Amino acid sequence: MDSATSDTSRSSDPAVRTPLSSTADNGLKIVIVGGFGVGKTTMVRSVSDIRPLNTEETMTQAGRGVDDLTGVTGKKATTVAFDFGRITLNERTVLYLFGAPGQERFWFLWDRLFSGTLGAVVLVDTRRLADSWYAIDRLEHHGTPFIVARNDFGGPRYTPEEIRDALDLDEEVPLIECDARSRESSKEVLIALVRHLQQLAAAAPAPAAPVTAGTAAGSTAGTAAALPHGETS
Repeated sequence: MDSATSDTSRSSDPAVRTPLSSTADNGLKIVIVGGFGVGKTTMVRSVSDIRPLNTEETMTQAGRGVDDLTGVTGKKATTVAFDFGRITLNERTVLYLFGAPGQERFWFLWDRLFSGTLGAVVLVDTRRLADSWYAIDRLEHHGTPFIVARNDFGGPRYTPEEIRDALDLDEEVPLIECDARSRESSKEVLIALVRHLQQLAAAAPAPAAPVTAGTAAGSTAGTAAALPHGETS
């Protein structure tokens, strides 16, 4: 799966390349993070309505002494900045997806990507669970809500409880299974994140002053309903 990509034939469809509607005035930002080669670029590609922007570059021998290729020896390209995709939910609401680079040498970009983020998806590979610790640590540091999605690489079949223990996840953090190559599976991940944000927003006391994350979370009321059924507009 390391080098797998989604079917991009639909990217040539004129409907897919239609510019963003002028009536869109509610943009929700979501970041997909995780270790090196866990499927972040693949997820953005599989679920985006538009041809995604990516900054993949061919991996060379020079990087082998810098990047840990354990478990991803078949990987030929890597993200050096970020991936970007978009899902139009309706005429006014758009979901913006940002895929963060996974290599340790690019982690300094993450704090900037987290700015203004509604929530995050942490993709994990059970063959390399330790690679996800930094992503979870930074999200908790920023107070950014997140869910964890185990991308199916056919690795060790740990139980959810074992994965939670290994990642030291709080009980309220959702942990789900996914296949980043599948559009439907990737949509289910986003639905799970939006529902988690709705639950957090409903449980939180009303803020005394406008708060970016809280305001954005409140605007997700119709997002989960817009994603599940068929293709998005």
